Amino acid sequence: MGSDMGGEISSRPKNVLGTELRCCCTAPVTGFYRDGFCQTGPMDHGSHTVCAQVTSEFLAFSKSRGNDLSTAIPAYQFPGLKAGDRWCLCVSRWQEAFLAGVAPLVMLEACHEKALEVVNLDDLKGFAIDS
Repeated sequence: MGSDMGGEISSRPKNVLGTELRCCCTAPVTGFYRDGFCQTGPMDHGSHTVCAQVTSEFLAFSKSRGNDLSTAIPAYQFPGLKAGDRWCLCVSRWQEAFLAGVAPLVMLEACHEKALEVVNLDDLKGFAIDS
């Protein structure tokens, strides 16, 4: 009937593949909630749901759009990113980078299912470093 052995329905976050959301990165610690996961909620207006492995091209693109991800901001416990780091991106920024031809690779198992409200799964799969 849609419930498990304990009678409760699982409320664990799902990824874009419909399975349990995996950790994106803990070094540096990413995620809107700084727990390593690309989870989202009512306060996450940017929908930080895409787990990306950033490139220097993407970092330059993001900076040109007003979001400098490469400069550290200690007050927000933000270390600044370098190429190769994994980070939970705003889904709209990933989509913008995709349309501009500079989208970074993604970890599908760590991208929250809510990302599919903005991006196409096939587009994400074209940049997958997993599955």
